[in-house]
Amino acid sequence: MPIIDVTLLDGRDDATKRRFMRELTDLAESTLQIPRHSIRVVIREVPRSHYAVGGVPKDELDVRANNERDV
Repeated sequence: MPIIDVTLLDGRDDATKRRFMRELTDLAESTLQIPRHSIRVVIREVPRSHYAVGGVPKDELDVRANNERDV
């Protein structure tokens, strides 16, 4: 039984996450040639303030990017 564990930054709507889980399941089923009822998908959502790029939290990077677009 494969378990597909995905970590995403929060903010996506439920319909998008459901579609993502369905498509991951489709891919695992066809690639691994296993029954879909044996496939598990887990999505872990991380707050943007708990994820950093180059030591800077993603929520701060988002604000910087928005400010640069406004200039």
